[in-house]
Amino acid sequence: MSEQLVENEIGREQAVVDRVYVQLKESARAAQELAREGHGRGRLGHEGGLVERDAMVFQAARRIAQLDAAHEGLVFGRLDLTEDLDPEPRYIGRIGLRDENRDSLLIDWRAPAAAVFYQATAAEPHGVVRRRVLRCLGPTVVGVEDELLDPDSPGAEALPIIGEGALMAQLSRARDRSMHSIVATIQAEQDKAIRAPGKGVVSISGGPGTGKTVVALHRAAYLLYTDRRRYEGGGVLIVGPSGVFMRYIERVLPSLGETAIALRSLGEVVDGVRATRHDEPAVADVKGSARMAEVVRRAARQQAPGSPREFRVFWRDDVIVLDRGVLGRLRRQLMSQGRRNRQLPRVANTLLDAMWRQVRGERGRERGREAFNDEMLSSRAFVDFALAWWPPLEATEVLSWLRDPEFLSRVAEGVLAAEEQRLLSKSWSGDGSLSVEDVPLLDELRYALGDVPQRSDDERELDDTALLQGGHDLQELVTAADREYAPAGRPWTPPTNRIEDDPYAHVLVDEAQDLTPMQWRMVGRRGRTASWTIVGDPAQSSWPVPEESAAARAAALEGKELHEFHLSTNYRNSSEIYAHAAAYASRVGLDADLPTAVRSTGVEPEEVTGVTDLEAATRQAVADVAGRVEGTVGIVVPVARRSEVNAWLASWPELAEDAAGARAAVDSSVTPSGEDRVVVLTGLDTKGLEFDGIVVVRPQEIEDESATGRATLYVVLTRATQLLTTLS
Repeated sequence: MSEQLVENEIGREQAVVDRVYVQLKESARAAQELAREGHGRGRLGHEGGLVERDAMVFQAARRIAQLDAAHEGLVFGRLDLTEDLDPEPRYIGRIGLRDENRDSLLIDWRAPAAAVFYQATAAEPHGVVRRRVLRCLGPTVVGVEDELLDPDSPGAEALPIIGEGALMAQLSRARDRSMHSIVATIQAEQDKAIRAPGKGVVSISGGPGTGKTVVALHRAAYLLYTDRRRYEGGGVLIVGPSGVFMRYIERVLPSLGETAIALRSLGEVVDGVRATRHDEPAVADVKGSARMAEVVRRAARQQAPGSPREFRVFWRDDVIVLDRGVLGRLRRQLMSQGRRNRQLPRVANTLLDAMWRQVRGERGRERGREAFNDEMLSSRAFVDFALAWWPPLEATEVLSWLRDPEFLSRVAEGVLAAEEQRLLSKSWSGDGSLSVEDVPLLDELRYALGDVPQRSDDERELDDTALLQGGHDLQELVTAADREYAPAGRPWTPPTNRIEDDPYAHVLVDEAQDLTPMQWRMVGRRGRTASWTIVGDPAQSSWPVPEESAAARAAALEGKELHEFHLSTNYRNSSEIYAHAAAYASRVGLDADLPTAVRSTGVEPEEVTGVTDLEAATRQAVADVAGRVEGTVGIVVPVARRSEVNAWLASWPELAEDAAGARAAVDSSVTPSGEDRVVVLTGLDTKGLEFDGIVVVRPQEIEDESATGRATLYVVLTRATQLLTTLS
């Protein structure tokens, strides 16, 4: 193949790309003009103008954001079809664009007309003669890669064929700290999952490196394209295993022009809560068990610790007593009517009814029930009692009750063993910060307690006297007593985080095999009426009781039609690295899904045994790997050694020199900074990530640190794309 031919083809494609970028600028100018016109409508002085302004500005802002995101890799594909289908080439890109005559200039990769770009093969070309991938740096075409799919088609001999395959070129590039879109290299089996029906549940399974995560993200972008009103209006929730993972994938959808997405790690699913710390495996196993739902339910029904057990008042000729027995009956009566906080409006009347039944004296009966209510509601003693006996409760407060071993023993009796209770008490004896495993328990409590009923604006404006004289609603008593009557140590503020049963139109769960039963309950509440995408590989599961998790998953997805897709090709690992990982899986008895690795580097994994000076060995291995790859390097360690190895890394300023300058002088287009290039992670932290090189420190300790340590180590061994070194 002559260099002149390649340059000529690149020049022809550059002319097309230049035309597309001109149209992109024109579209951006039109969107900005629409925004200015929209703001102008707001000055018309009537409500209709404001509505038009909001609609126009919203649409313009969304289009501007989409156009801005499309600049990098805007045009990436070309289809040359048979004459009877289309005599003109079709260009495929991140977004769709039309020229000044409204003719299609660029086809959005999600459009039906672009589907054959991914689905055509030599066996079934679907009318595609040549498929070309354009490699661009900004608006500049730097290379092309061709596939001739139908050489027998008329005119095929006149089409030049250039390159060795876009997919292999993409797989060989250096990794950085972010996942990138694969719109130019989506394969046929991946495309089927991306374009699956929008209703029900799409399950995407496959072994390591098959692209499950990135396929699922492109599916989210596809759904937004096909039914934007539904998915943008209801929202799309993407749940991943960790904050590290969420940062890794956060650029994919914005690069495709989609921003109506909520990205949440499992420690962030509950609004207003962010947990990053994990409990030790034995504790996590208890907190994640479905049995904790019963413990939490019982806790939500308990009387608040320190709350009054009796109320006594003298009224006219009667001594009225609400003793422990009466209050217990009233509590059960209220609890039977629904969630605890939702009963707040009924509490005052319930108490007053029980008290009025004890009024026997003639003077009291003559005064009547209304006078009795007014006097009680004006009594500081009654208000204090009502607020203390049935206070508005936040989930965090009830969760804190479980820190008391005696309280925990009471609500966990017959559900958790004594050793399990001891583990929980120990985990909650620290500084009060939440772990990732605590978040589902907090969410369970939120739903068990319910929201505090909200008051209208008019009710909020009533003064304290009017509230106390005019109603029997404890919510009013709370508001009236907020400043003057709130019992010491229990200030009340209305909750800002409301419970919504079905807030999302689509829920995407990655690394689904790791979700505990309690996490499935938490995520399931956010998608009761949603469509779902579930991504996972059972062999990589870190949950020790898969049957229990499967039951919780089935409950979360109950009644939804299931569409299953399996990915069978490993695009991440070299065949040498994956053969090593697959051999480990077979040796330790993991029932692993073994995809076919399509790329070979000729470099076998290195196993260093008999290590005595672990720091020196780790330092040498990291320097060696960093010197041989251009992209990221992961140092994977047992949980107990993470702080130690991080300290070592901080004391190695000469690592860049030892690694032939690779770390300090790494090109900024590859990784954001030298410090970002080498990172220390635990085995669970590596879920869903990939690195050019991996150094595994003490693999046996990773295997031994939990009941599912073998699956975790298998995951670790499949994270590297080029080099793998283990230090035993």
